[in-house]
Amino acid sequence: MPARPDPAYLSAWRLLLEAHATVTELLEHELVAERGLPLSRYDVLLNLAEAPDGRLRMQELSASVLLSKSGLSRLVDRMVEAGLVRRERCQDDRRGWFAVLTDQGRGALRRAAPVHLRGIQEHFTGHLEPEEVQAMTAALTRVVAAARASAGPQPAGDLEPSEDLASAGPAAGAG
Repeated sequence: MPARPDPAYLSAWRLLLEAHATVTELLEHELVAERGLPLSRYDVLLNLAEAPDGRLRMQELSASVLLSKSGLSRLVDRMVEAGLVRRERCQDDRRGWFAVLTDQGRGALRRAAPVHLRGIQEHFTGHLEPEEVQAMTAALTRVVAAARASAGPQPAGDLEPSEDLASAGPAAGAG
């Protein structure tokens, strides 16, 4: 068993976790209170808006969301029901599915973005000096790169829609 890390390093780790948890909780609360949009849905909408043609294979969406990857298929199902996204079969791989941003989803993202960006400023970036931002960015870039290298290749395969959506046929996903 390796030696116990330096307490300063453990404290930094603990504060990173605490900062993430408390700031994301505040961002979630503000988005829901002001726009009725949970942070997980905002994350999906943002990733789709940044993708070519507002669409990503479910596998790509799962790899790109920053919040919970568990339950993504169910989350997308609920977003389909709300008219924020639609599912489309991949034409070159009948097992694959795309999540596609709808006009309604784009509008929800546009209305929620100012709330989210204001929250990031108020709860995170507003408390940092420019040199702290540079140091934090450099350090976290190294940590993320090392973690991704350690994780190795990810398995392929798309997340399928729930049984209800799959059995309802293609019209169920129309938005």
